[in-house]
Amino acid sequence: MKIAAIIVRILVGLMFLFSSAYVLFKLGPIPEAQGSVKIFNDGMAASIYLIPLIKITELICSIALITGRFVTLALVVLFPIMINIVFFHAFLAPEGLVTVIPLLIGVLFLAYTKRQNYATLFVAK
Repeated sequence: MKIAAIIVRILVGLMFLFSSAYVLFKLGPIPEAQGSVKIFNDGMAASIYLIPLIKITELICSIALITGRFVTLALVVLFPIMINIVFFHAFLAPEGLVTVIPLLIGVLFLAYTKRQNYATLFVAK
């Protein structure tokens, strides 16, 4: 299971790395959105800071996952972003769920492998 965790950690890290680098460094054209997705993206872009903040956070966490340093912290920070990605695709762009569901499974698997590190988060005191 340790080798599987390493492989999944690197794959999840690479997916977030490529996604954030593509947007942050404008590595290619971003497809034109339509309908509700366009309204959602325009709203996020109108805030000016939100997309760069999310992508920089993803970039830092992806580097942590790839290098294997601060993995527990990176997963805690990435989890709310991952939940929003899942909800975005579930409600606005269901065709993207094909990519998002394996990514969510990977993040949950990594959290499961680090579950002993999260035990103190659930102590009620």
